[in-house]
Amino acid sequence: MITIQPVAGDPGLWQLLAEQRFAKPRDEVFQFFADANQLERITPPWLHFSIVSELPIEMRAGALIDYRLRMRGLPIFWRTEISVWEPSVRFVDQQLRGPYRLWHHEHLFLEEGQHTVVRDVVNYRVPLGVLLHRPLVRPELIRIFQYRHDVLAKIFA
Repeated sequence: MITIQPVAGDPGLWQLLAEQRFAKPRDEVFQFFADANQLERITPPWLHFSIVSELPIEMRAGALIDYRLRMRGLPIFWRTEISVWEPSVRFVDQQLRGPYRLWHHEHLFLEEGQHTVVRDVVNYRVPLGVLLHRPLVRPELIRIFQYRHDVLAKIFA
């Protein structure tokens, strides 16, 4: 499930919600996401994504991660900070520098019986707002998160 909706009362703020369920223990699923090296594995190849920070990255509140990627052929440098780190429960990465005016991505790990639900909640703003959102950003984000969904389904099958 992947949806994108405007955030009520805040024009230009959008929320992407993606959710996926795995028949794996929460700690195991979280450990996968806690390894920054896995980002390349779950990011679509057409983005030419690479981590430029020195590896391994100690994931914790305050950790900085630098990436390079290409969006529509344009080279992008992206820096995020892990602003919240609660092992096996959640973490938040926020864009400090990159293509969005705002990017706040919360990763939640919920136990449901023998399953783990991974929920991504991304609040974001784009330059030029609605002019770029509907024709470019929205479909690209859905495509990226669908790719991620498909890869994760194979990894945790």
